[in-house]
This record gives sequence, structure tokens and C-alpha cells, in this order.
Amino acid sequence: MVTIMKPENIIYARPEAFTAVSTHYCPGCTHGVAHRLIAEVLDEMQLTDKTIGVAPVGCSVFAYNYFNTDFVEAAHGRAPAMATGIKRVLHDRIVFTYQGDGDLASIGMAEIMHAAGRGENITVIFINNAIYGMTGGQMAPTTLPGQKTTSSPLGRDVELQGYPLRMSEMIAKMDGAGYVVRRSLHDPANIRKAKKAIRTAFETQLRGLGFSMVELLSTCPTNWGINPVDSLKWVEDHMVPVFPLGDYKVSSAVGDLRI
Repeated sequence: MVTIMKPENIIYARPEAFTAVSTHYCPGCTHGVAHRLIAEVLDEMQLTDKTIGVAPVGCSVFAYNYFNTDFVEAAHGRAPAMATGIKRVLHDRIVFTYQGDGDLASIGMAEIMHAAGRGENITVIFINNAIYGMTGGQMAPTTLPGQKTTSSPLGRDVELQGYPLRMSEMIAKMDGAGYVVRRSLHDPANIRKAKKAIRTAFETQLRGLGFSMVELLSTCPTNWGINPVDSLKWVEDHMVPVFPLGDYKVSSAVGDLRI
């Protein structure tokens, strides 16, 4: 019996901006989805050779392994400061930071607010999974009321520990911010919207229109203590009501770039 092999059609390939290495992220973590979106946008905009990424301490600490771009490592919370220096010296480069919520909204709070206030022409990809990931699942500035973590085993008590910080809403108030939005990675429709937002953020930087940030609601099944499928539903049911998706700052000049 002769088997006739039919030609195969490639429907997806690894972006050229990606390296061919295995990920260190936990199963079900959507850091990998965020990475893929960035790589796809860099390919489509032909920016790989002129991009410099900045990753601080956290789950993103090995991001430099995954991108075929120049990459540097910053101290915990200091990625915006390092990105500022790089961009001011190398004006023609695309400079972006890739930061988690503990990094950006806690130890790096001063760095991110002042970078936005100065209108630094950099792009920030902000991964919000409502918990400290790499360091053991402690309560983060974005942890939800009542959410259990290793440092709030009975759930976050707002009377003792305050309310979660909504960073997009805060940074949108800064005069130097040109584009600030919140998207999510919990289903295909929202992933497509996230990719469009990342592209608009890079376009904002290309045109010199000020500070841009894309906040992405992400999963952390390991530290949440639930399986990957349920974690996607948890984002939709619990995180989105606390962190509403939407555009928080789109300057008139940026609005002309929207896809």
C-alpha cells in the first residue's frame, strides 16, 4: 500500500525575534504569550535589530534568553531608570521594559512614576498577575481583597493592608504619558487586542509621543494554587472586575496611530 503525503501548510512559525530555547516559565503562565506578542510585533514592524529590552529581577529575569534583540538586566524595580539612560543616549533605538507587578508597583514605584512624569520616550510592558511570582507567592501591591497568598494566608485584609493599586489609572494622570492601556491574556479575543495595544505603544515611541505603557492581566497558576485552565477563568471572573480593561490615556496624536 502506497501512502501519498499531502503538502502541509504552515499556519504559524516562531517569530524571528524569538530564540529557539525552552522556556523557564511554569505551565499555564501567560508570560510566554506576552513574549510571543512582543516578538510578533517586532517582526511585523521590522524593529528587531534596533530594539533594546530591559528586564529587572522577577519572573522576567531571564527574558534576555528569549528575544533576538539586545537586552540588559536591571536591579529590582530599576528598569525604567536604566531604560531612560539608554534611550537618552541612543535616541534611534526602541527601548522597552518588561516588568511584573511586584517590581513595578512596589520596589520600582518611584522609578515608574517619575519616568512617566518626565515623559520619557520609552515603552513599558507591565505584567499584572496580582502576586509575587518568583520570590514565593507573597502579597503584591496588586493582590485582590481577600486573595490568599503566602504572606496573607487568611486573605488580603484591606483594613490592615490596604487596597490593590491600579497602576494604569495612576500613570494615566501623568502629563508625560502618551499611551496607557490595560488588556488581558485570558482568551483569544483579548490576546488579539493586547497585540494591537503593544504595536500602538511601540508606534507611540517611534513617533516620539511620550511615555507608553501596556498593562497585561496575566495568570500565575503555581502561586494561585489552581490549574492553568481555571486560572484563565479566574482572571476573567476576579481580576477584570478589579482591574477594568480599557484605554486610560490616549493622547490625540497617539489616537491617529490606532490600528
